[in-house]
Amino acid sequence: MFWFWMLLRIVLSPIMYVVWRPRNSGMENVPRSGPALLVSNHQSFADHFFGPLPLRRRIFFIGKAEYFTGKGVKGLVSRAFFTGVGVVPVDRTGGRASEAALETGLRILAEGKLLGIYPEGTRAPDNRLYRGKTGVARLALKSKVPVIPMAMINTFELMPAGQPYPRLGVRPGVKFGRPMDFSRYYGMEDDPKVLRKVTDEIMQAIQELSGQEYVDRYAAEVKAEMAGRTPRPVEDDD
Repeated sequence: MFWFWMLLRIVLSPIMYVVWRPRNSGMENVPRSGPALLVSNHQSFADHFFGPLPLRRRIFFIGKAEYFTGKGVKGLVSRAFFTGVGVVPVDRTGGRASEAALETGLRILAEGKLLGIYPEGTRAPDNRLYRGKTGVARLALKSKVPVIPMAMINTFELMPAGQPYPRLGVRPGVKFGRPMDFSRYYGMEDDPKVLRKVTDEIMQAIQELSGQEYVDRYAAEVKAEMAGRTPRPVEDDD
């Protein structure tokens, strides 16, 4: 669906720049060629649009396979859309969910592409930054590629959960930080303490870029509590 990605770029990009006038910075920190891992906070569905917007390279994201299994016209549109915005399907319903995501991510990076990942694991329930899952650290250490912290700005205000369309009068944006080097930890990707340390360093870099308040809890747990449900245990490397 490369044609669909090109169509989104050609049609939507000028509209997004004119209507919302996004503030973007740090694009020079993203390599013009070769693989890199872009690690971002996740505030809104709009992140998929405004995050890649200022880059000339395509960013690939790992997403749920359910996005691609719908039937009929609705299923076709869903597949075209998520493929067009760079989502690669992974079956996350089985016990090997985290391994499947890791293998898919490593394959994308081995192909020399940009891989985007949201270590919080889900959209944040409010405009705060939550604890990252250590799967991002495993991916960084196994792939040995540059890690670029990436901060979405004002996208929660632009399009919070439940908002069907982006609001006017809000200027979103994205900031790309300097590449992070974790070569001192290569070969230690099976050490839980190392994975947590690397993950926390990445989340701190995102926090410094975004200016968000940091909450040392998983976003999924907080969202469950806000909905009146009992939080299920969160696997750290999902």
